[in-house]
Amino acid sequence: MNRRVTIADVAAEAGVSVATVSKVINGRDGIAATTATHVQGVVERLGYESSLVARGMRTHRTHAIGVLVAEFEPFSTEILKGAGAAVAGTGYAVLAYTDADAGPQGWERRYLSRLGGTLIDGAVLATPTLDNPPGTVPVVAVDPHTGPGVMPTVDSDNLTGAVLGVQHLLDLGHRRIGFLGGRRDLESSVLREAGYVQALLDAGITPDPALMRGAGYRRDAAEAATAALLALPDPPTAVFAANDVSAMGILDAAARLGVRVPDELSVVGFDDIPESASTTPPLTTVRQEIQQLGATAVRLLLGLLDGAPDAGRTPHERLPTRLVVRASTAPPAR
Repeated sequence: MNRRVTIADVAAEAGVSVATVSKVINGRDGIAATTATHVQGVVERLGYESSLVARGMRTHRTHAIGVLVAEFEPFSTEILKGAGAAVAGTGYAVLAYTDADAGPQGWERRYLSRLGGTLIDGAVLATPTLDNPPGTVPVVAVDPHTGPGVMPTVDSDNLTGAVLGVQHLLDLGHRRIGFLGGRRDLESSVLREAGYVQALLDAGITPDPALMRGAGYRRDAAEAATAALLALPDPPTAVFAANDVSAMGILDAAARLGVRVPDELSVVGFDDIPESASTTPPLTTVRQEIQQLGATAVRLLLGLLDGAPDAGRTPHERLPTRLVVRASTAPPAR
């Protein structure tokens, strides 16, 4: 393997001192324009990249922001896409980070202690478990477990979105509608359940606890929960899932049991991750703008880093949700 190009290599190739190269790459004054142009050409030709750690020690800024996630899964991947698009043209880079050994609770402290101030200038935390992480660097939360609090926060209108999903099933004529819930420690999940309940009550239907199961946002758990629902003496004609991954588990169970979707069972998910359009059948779902969540969080974070006039307040931005109708829903057969 080729070794990493060093600043000394650039200086030798350009015929100047290391100090001159350092001034050029850090944008300092005192270097003739022709020399600066020549050095920049050598930098580009050799592919020299200065170390984020070294640059941070010199300037106290790395011009990198972290997107820190508990795990890489469909939701966090879309957050990363949005964050990456949002830094285009800003001079900042995005560092994605997770640690499988960090544990499900309090992972933010460990991540920030490793990265804050040396590798990143600030962080976007995707679904953080803490409402007040250590103040090593500015942070913005996306869909925090506890909901909006002391951190700047971006989330989606989960309550309204769930109402939209269940109302769609009600409009089709369904009255016995099951629910697969997400994680009880996540406020957005609780709000989706509340939206399910609200839509039924508004339609004059008393929610049946027997039709409400937990799936923890996991596909295998959703498949098992769906099988239990379909084994009831009076099974649901439709199921609303708190996320698309769970909805895919419903489709798995239906296929395994020979239940036709949507002829015998309608399914609605939540999120509209890219995979939802390519399921069999394509999934009707409630769309939240996940990439826009990441992009908005980056915009808020850059405002904090740049000392925007309103950076001292704690902003909260809630993005709208909307129904996307595909082929997994139809009027009930009975």
